[in-house]
Amino acid sequence: MDTHKVVILEIDQDDQHFSYLASIDDALSQANLQVEMLQETIDSVNHLRPQCDKLDYILSACSGALCGVIDIFLVGKPGESPIGNITDKWFDNRVCDFAKICGWKGSKSGKDATSSAIGFLERHFGVPYDQRGAGDAGSMIYDLNPRNHHFKSLGHNPSLLGLFFSILDQFTNSSHFVSEGRLLELTDASKGFNLRGKTIPGKIWFGFVNWFAHLMSDVAGSSGGNTRGMGIPSPLWTWTNDVIALKAMLGIPVNEFDKDVNELALNLYENGFDFRFQTAQCIPVFINELIVRFFYSIRRLMKYYETTAKEERSFKKLWSACEPFTNPTVKRMLTVAHGTFCVVDAGDAVVRAFATGEGNFNALEFFLRLNVAGVGRFTICLYGEAKLAFHIHEAEKEAEFAHKQKRLTEYYIEGLKTLQVIYDDAEYLTFIDDLKNNDPIKGFSKTATLAQKRGVPDRQVLKSKEDIDNYFKIR
Repeated sequence: MDTHKVVILEIDQDDQHFSYLASIDDALSQANLQVEMLQETIDSVNHLRPQCDKLDYILSACSGALCGVIDIFLVGKPGESPIGNITDKWFDNRVCDFAKICGWKGSKSGKDATSSAIGFLERHFGVPYDQRGAGDAGSMIYDLNPRNHHFKSLGHNPSLLGLFFSILDQFTNSSHFVSEGRLLELTDASKGFNLRGKTIPGKIWFGFVNWFAHLMSDVAGSSGGNTRGMGIPSPLWTWTNDVIALKAMLGIPVNEFDKDVNELALNLYENGFDFRFQTAQCIPVFINELIVRFFYSIRRLMKYYETTAKEERSFKKLWSACEPFTNPTVKRMLTVAHGTFCVVDAGDAVVRAFATGEGNFNALEFFLRLNVAGVGRFTICLYGEAKLAFHIHEAEKEAEFAHKQKRLTEYYIEGLKTLQVIYDDAEYLTFIDDLKNNDPIKGFSKTATLAQKRGVPDRQVLKSKEDIDNYFKIR
């Protein structure tokens, strides 16, 4: 049984007419271009996959372990934190700087300067929701006292919901608190309070200014305290207030889990876990981030200079090879580093929780020592890994389909090349001129070659003068 290869050049149709490739060369050119595009699709999967080697993983794990040790011994928990003492002093200075911007003329130094700056901000940016539960309207709220009123007062929470309730309270001269799983409101909270601004947008603006400036007055503690004082709550724990407030506003019952988590967050705050200590916890996490990105860049920089010829080097290529931000390899290294950091930190927190609980697990001690910023950063890394895995899965499906298309296109190219050989006959089509020039032997020789290219049976091809004479019956 004979087999024949059939090659059909591409034909496109639009509303008006058909179009087709004018030559085999055009078809080959377009097919080769399509193969290159399909290969790029196939190779794109490799660009999505992390290209970490063993040393990358080792360096990432070492960075995470080192920063975990820094967190254990230099951050620790509130009241026992060398880095926490530094961040407390830093916030004291920032409060003084902000007060000077707002017009404070204080010239004192140390704690007295901070207290003076806080007092200045409290006087100039008063709010109606600043009840402390000590001889004021806040005493009506159950268990409201100077140690917890910044946490329970929603206007003192550094969150979007805190901003909303701050402006609402300033418009209505009221106070909103979260206590024992309930959203409570005090009306006519501050005698003589009047929100500045003559228009609604103007009042909203001044409400925002009062909210931010009052938070700045409270971030370093109180003006009359001789100790560290109670700053504003950590934004990573005020969400427990937000959940209760939102459920109360929507008429959704608050369950026991919400209450227990909110009570835990309140206990953490009362034990010194505020915005300042949260900032201290961010420092080893940030150091971990810098070290990993530095390791990645340095190793790729060395590889770039080792593998790239001097005349081919450019800043653009260098940055593409070394930039430590968008590629999946450095993201995988960060996942390993932050994961190691969390394991070391959480392990220490668990050991100390059992040690202080005398055999029982002390949840308060655990969360006081657990670096919540590190856990949050590791969670973001895991989300990125899951997202990357999804993209790789989708890219693999596209690559598999592209691979099949590439094989079909290669078969098509193979057929085109065969067809190109068969019809590569420009030098043989001159046989007519040879016949006209009285050179029949040369002309018929070319026709024999053409016949062979066209697949004419060998017995029917005129190859010699004798075959020609017999064909034309020349005697």
